[in-house]
Amino acid sequence: MPRTDRERRKLLTRSARDLGILFTGASLGSVVLANLGRLEQIAVPVVLFALTGLGFYLVGSARSLLWPGIVYALSLLTLASFALSDTLIPDVATTGAVTFFASTAIPTLILTVATTRRLLWIVVPAYLPVLAITTVITWPTGRAPFVIVSIVAGWVALFITATWLSASLRRAFGGMARLGRAHAVERQASEFEAQRRRSARLLHDTVLATLTLLAHSGIGVKPEALRKQAGEDARLLRQLRLGGTPMPRSSGGYTLEHVETGDLGHTLESVKQRFGRMGLQVAWHGSGQILLPSHVLDAFLLSLSECLENVRRHAQVGSADVTISEDDTSVRAMVTDAGVGFDLDTVDIERLGLAESVMARVRDVGGKVRLFSSPGAGTTVVLEVPK
Repeated sequence: MPRTDRERRKLLTRSARDLGILFTGASLGSVVLANLGRLEQIAVPVVLFALTGLGFYLVGSARSLLWPGIVYALSLLTLASFALSDTLIPDVATTGAVTFFASTAIPTLILTVATTRRLLWIVVPAYLPVLAITTVITWPTGRAPFVIVSIVAGWVALFITATWLSASLRRAFGGMARLGRAHAVERQASEFEAQRRRSARLLHDTVLATLTLLAHSGIGVKPEALRKQAGEDARLLRQLRLGGTPMPRSSGGYTLEHVETGDLGHTLESVKQRFGRMGLQVAWHGSGQILLPSHVLDAFLLSLSECLENVRRHAQVGSADVTISEDDTSVRAMVTDAGVGFDLDTVDIERLGLAESVMARVRDVGGKVRLFSSPGAGTTVVLEVPK
């Protein structure tokens, strides 16, 4: 049975349980109140009423039609106990209680078969014994026509309710399933787009940076450093071709090994050494002994590396200052250079690699970036990430 059909059956059987217990309890209460002076005469019906209510309770957790069948049999025995009693002569109140039980409690069992249309044919054969026994019980009171109409109305109403509720639940679960599939497709598309953006950042931070150096004949970079960087990029591309998923590395490169935690103090030194090889001298200020979650540390250091790469490429200076600070909730890095600067309103930050490799990366971990620059006054970038 499909999962949606199981869920629909569970809801219907629990509805049958709740309604059955409610109507059986109401019928039992009415019978007891109507016969307070002769409780010994209704002892057997009272016990059968109680067993029927217990059976309805067990119907709510039943996965087969066995318990609904048992409850139906108990219901017939309950009715028969009135018809077979030699001493109990039903009065108007008892007749009303029995009629209520036959027209409401027993037909709630229709809900347990409503999930399968081919089982609905058993409703009519199940209805006829109930009608016959109840008619025999109430015939001496002269209320048999009223009883017959009441039972027919109750069974028809519950049959219509059961089929409508089953169809409504089928449509509802079908809609939920379609919504779940649509959500899965949307999530897959979002994950694909996120992967595409990560791949674009990866290529921008590594391979394209090396190709830019080669395009400018490696000016300002020692041949050994350039060869080492090109070798690392070649290894990265081989991993990508083989289906690997490179993860950011604290030095500004990428690796296939994921690091769970990282100490900012140790990893800043690797960034300093990397840019030192490329001819940019970085002066560090403030505290570096700060622990950050690995994904936040990766985003922080890779964004910081991209800012220093922009200084090396565009600022026309050979040095930069990085100041690290923290408070109770966040860590900040201020990257400052005394270079040529630029006009924020006229220079496209996409061209500088800031939009994806810095701003989007920091924003993805809940941080923010502020940029200050003007022609001839240098540039300052403030990175802020949460602890």
